[in-house]
Amino acid sequence: MNVFRLAGDVSHLVAIIILLLKIWRSKSCAGISGKSQVLFALVFTTRYLDLFTVFISVYNTVMKVVFLALSYATVYLIYMRFRNSYNSENDTFRVEFLLVPVIGLSFLENYAFTPLEILWTFSIFLEAVAIMPQLFMITKTGEAESITTHYLFFLGLYRALYIANWVWRYHTESFYDLIAIVSGVVQTIFFCDFFYLYFTRVLRGRGKMTLPMPVDKKRPKAKDGTENCCIVCPTDVD
Repeated sequence: MNVFRLAGDVSHLVAIIILLLKIWRSKSCAGISGKSQVLFALVFTTRYLDLFTVFISVYNTVMKVVFLALSYATVYLIYMRFRNSYNSENDTFRVEFLLVPVIGLSFLENYAFTPLEILWTFSIFLEAVAIMPQLFMITKTGEAESITTHYLFFLGLYRALYIANWVWRYHTESFYDLIAIVSGVVQTIFFCDFFYLYFTRVLRGRGKMTLPMPVDKKRPKAKDGTENCCIVCPTDVD
């Protein structure tokens, strides 16, 4: 255990608690991707199958139980308790595009061709892409509530801190896990654009994070038939 891993675990826990509190207090799961939360529940389920067979430490066991319980509680709130507020029409990411390649990679790249090891590898690969339905949902709607972006920030921070954890372990223990490192780097890359928007927009006090909308290539024409200038005039700026 080192400070980077501890901070990463705390950030991960804070992210899940923020999401749960948001849903419970607002009595709504609007803006939350249920598909991402189901994928995260699947991640924890396949990763912690050794919960009752392998004991590492009290801390390890407690954290496994907590993450499992909180992930399934989140899925329950979205699909059962507050299902009427679930925005399913915008949560349309095709998760099979993630599951099929992840399953294939799990069989091809693993440390031992055993059920538990393959499932552990599956959980590592799946965690790297499980946030994609949520990011896709934000892109589709064009905005996200600040509380949702706080959840995503701490989730991305958790992955970044775990990369620091692997670097620390390599220098102090000469130990590295290539599968976990590569997957963590891939997941952190997915968060890069979000981190920029988070720091430049959400932390400035805006209620929601609004994404820049694509520019229409067909510019409207002026009354004389010529195309309007694409430069924003000073009087048009807020």
